[in-house]
Amino acid sequence: MTFVVTETCIKCKLTDCVEVCPVDCFYEGPEFLVIHPDECIDCGLCVPECPIEAIFADDELPNDQIDFIEINARLSEVYENITEAREPLPESEKYKSIKNKRHFIDV
Repeated sequence: MTFVVTETCIKCKLTDCVEVCPVDCFYEGPEFLVIHPDECIDCGLCVPECPIEAIFADDELPNDQIDFIEINARLSEVYENITEAREPLPESEKYKSIKNKRHFIDV
């Protein structure tokens, strides 16, 4: 099992989760974060830290978010590792409750 960042994070990129990760398995792209599945130790510390509930265990993903398992795996190979919290995207407040944001990322 690993944890997965889902579509909810797109255009928000809140980094509260990054601060608590003991193995630094978060990677940052221009529009959202992903978790490297081979580096995640399944501790779950990141889940309660995400203020918009964008992180799930891979076996508890909503059906419409299953493809984010592959998206996290693929993009964690090209995004840059992030180990400290940063400011969210300027428009995060506007986008945090918007659904269907996949078109904002290159997948």
